[in-house]
Amino acid sequence: MHGTSGAAPFSDREGPAPGGLPAELSSFVGRTGELAGLAARLEGGEDRLVTVVGVGGVGKTRFALRAAREVWDSDAGQKRYCDGVWLAELAPVRDPDLLDHALAQALRLTDQSPRPPREVLAEYLAGRRLLLVLDGFEHLVEACAGAVRELLLRAPGLRVLAAGRRPMGVEGEHTVRLAPLPQADAEELFLARGAARVPGFAPEGRERAAVAELCARLDGIPLALELAAGRLPALSPEQIVARLDDRFRLLTKGERGAPHRHRTLRTAVGWSHELCTPRERLLWARLSVFAGPFDLDAAEYVCGGPDLLADGVLDVLGSLIDQSLLLREETPAGSRYRMLATVRAYGAEWLDEVGDTERVRALHRDWYVGLATWYELDWYGPCQAEVAAGTESAMPNLRAALDLCLGSPGEAHIGQYLAGTLWFYWAGCGRLAEGRYWLDRALGRESLRCDGARLKALWVQGYVSVLQGDTATASRALHECREEALRTDDRLAYAYAVHRLGCLALLTDDMPRAEHLLRAALSVYRELGELNSNVLMARAELAMSQAFQGELGRAAVECAQLRETCEDSGERWARSYALYVLAYAEWRDGRYRRARELLGESVTISHTFHDLVGLVLALELVALVVASDGDPEEGAVLHGAALRVWGSVGPPLFGSRSFGAPQALCEQRAVAKLGRARYTACVERGRALTADEAVDRALPPPGAPAAREPLGEPAVARER
Repeated sequence: MHGTSGAAPFSDREGPAPGGLPAELSSFVGRTGELAGLAARLEGGEDRLVTVVGVGGVGKTRFALRAAREVWDSDAGQKRYCDGVWLAELAPVRDPDLLDHALAQALRLTDQSPRPPREVLAEYLAGRRLLLVLDGFEHLVEACAGAVRELLLRAPGLRVLAAGRRPMGVEGEHTVRLAPLPQADAEELFLARGAARVPGFAPEGRERAAVAELCARLDGIPLALELAAGRLPALSPEQIVARLDDRFRLLTKGERGAPHRHRTLRTAVGWSHELCTPRERLLWARLSVFAGPFDLDAAEYVCGGPDLLADGVLDVLGSLIDQSLLLREETPAGSRYRMLATVRAYGAEWLDEVGDTERVRALHRDWYVGLATWYELDWYGPCQAEVAAGTESAMPNLRAALDLCLGSPGEAHIGQYLAGTLWFYWAGCGRLAEGRYWLDRALGRESLRCDGARLKALWVQGYVSVLQGDTATASRALHECREEALRTDDRLAYAYAVHRLGCLALLTDDMPRAEHLLRAALSVYRELGELNSNVLMARAELAMSQAFQGELGRAAVECAQLRETCEDSGERWARSYALYVLAYAEWRDGRYRRARELLGESVTISHTFHDLVGLVLALELVALVVASDGDPEEGAVLHGAALRVWGSVGPPLFGSRSFGAPQALCEQRAVAKLGRARYTACVERGRALTADEAVDRALPPPGAPAAREPLGEPAVARER
């Protein structure tokens, strides 16, 4: 089952803005004329695709980002790209099949439907005017060219600025070839970076002449100059020049077929490598297995070993940072380290040379399998926000671990376990589409072991499919899991399969069966002592089945108790669904203000975790509450906002009569008050809202007056 045709995916961006363009941490030197030319070309908008090409280390990324920011800061640029400037960093994406997911993530789209990600991107971009910056695409050039070609054809307001080592080869592409810095600019860059490293650095005489020679020998390549400046705390410019000769000749051999500039960069990186101590070179090589940001604990576990113990990693890590070989960043998940792609690639070659790649990659895999396991446990409790941020930061490395497992026949069961263990991220943090990709791939591998990993992947695949509205896949996976669990006497897997079959019944309007299955699953959970977010969600889903059968009293009691459990444990994700049921009961009793308050908290939690399923259900109910409380126009607007979210989840209201009842009643009331034409116009206004705008409108206004109690019959009787 797929989402409705033409439904726009949901973006959680806060209005038009530079989409994650990194702040400049140091001054931009040189290239004034080239920069002005590129900015003018982008502001003019005649070229749909502009690609900045050049050798590694020549400064393509910095140049493109600087141009993009200058365009955004100009009046002409803001007018042409009224929907913002957005950056997609593609270097960490190794699998072409994940390209569309990476682009969606860069645009901050949260789409949980089973539709192809390319379709989601095209629909989102179709009516927008924005500049998309693609950085580091060369290893995905075929896939990237196909994606860009299709998106440009389907989105007339889209412009693309790409930076890579080669053109894409797309029709209409304009290529800007970036040359190394001229001598004067190269010296200015080296002096600026040197002054940042060594306060008061202002060489004169012979030392100034050495700077000029150094810049000439490095051919004005910015990365080489940056690396050279990183040595200034330890070496003078003359000493650096003296060390270039032998290292250059040594490290350029064996690459006669490579372009001269590429050989020069490799020499610069290799020269920096040669100037490192043996322990620094060793850590550099081992760190190359990280596909994205990592923290100190990960570095110590993965890179500690022979010749470099774990407790010595921190000091060596600091030395690599001092030499500009490693970057330290502050992220929502805390401090993280990151290695530039060129530096990482060089380290990977050395790791292969010493024959240690397989061992270190295995340690990397083990760390991230363990991290996912730890995060799964911590998802139940007060640390859910931290877990969500940590998992988001770790995803490039988790993908690398999944890819390693699923590419090795003997490790398929580990890949199945890891894909299943991340259920909280797929379902709770708005990543259903990517979760489905990994689960389908994991279950397509033949496992040589039967240790419950496949069963876990099966019930998680079933769960994700239920939330996407793919009932056929959900039913097949969950029934297979249940039957195999019975055969192997795996009581826990059996409980999870029965639980998710109850969810399937809930979404397909078989409420008696849903209640029966959910009670059966909860019975086994209690028997096994299982207590986590899944168990609490089963209680919320049980309450929904009761509410939809008209047993609002029982449902409210269940959710009131569940809410207390969530408060005691700090659990917020399941709490948002309990609040939804409690708000439903309050609305039925005519207590609109109280219902709005409960739904405001539910909406806030779901939006925080990017849980579109919880968000859209709450939005639909807010629309009904608002319409019932005398504002049918606002109710129609909120329903329009909910329709936009449904396009990123799956079939609207899951195709369920029960979940669709609030929307149907909201429409009935609003049309009666507004007329069909005005109602439709309000819905279309709602469809245009961003995620943040929709959430802001759904929250109860501060200092709202006491709720107007209904006149005449109680609300329950009236609605029945």
